[in-house]
Amino acid sequence: MANDNTIARNKKAYHDYEVLEKFEAGIALLGTEVKSCRNRNVQLQDAHAYIEKGEVWLVNAHIALYEQGNRHNHEPKRRRKLLLHKREIRKMKQLTDEKGLT
Repeated sequence: MANDNTIARNKKAYHDYEVLEKFEAGIALLGTEVKSCRNRNVQLQDAHAYIEKGEVWLVNAHIALYEQGNRHNHEPKRRRKLLLHKREIRKMKQLTDEKGLT
């Protein structure tokens, strides 16, 4: 993986769950969050996503405070919007509505 630009992976999810399908999503971040992510200060161990009103939200993802940030620094565990196409959100919703799938 020489050109892998992945900033963080949730290895625990692959251990605890059977991953049936992968989705690639963007994340709506604040300025200090972007800088902290570039420094690879991200933890996804307890993170999960849920669908609310046709939007997908990431919760419990920890993005550390940016070291050079000032009073406008972000909240490390705030919920963040995942950016997906509508058809992907519909497919996710359909999969999570099935009994036994999360």
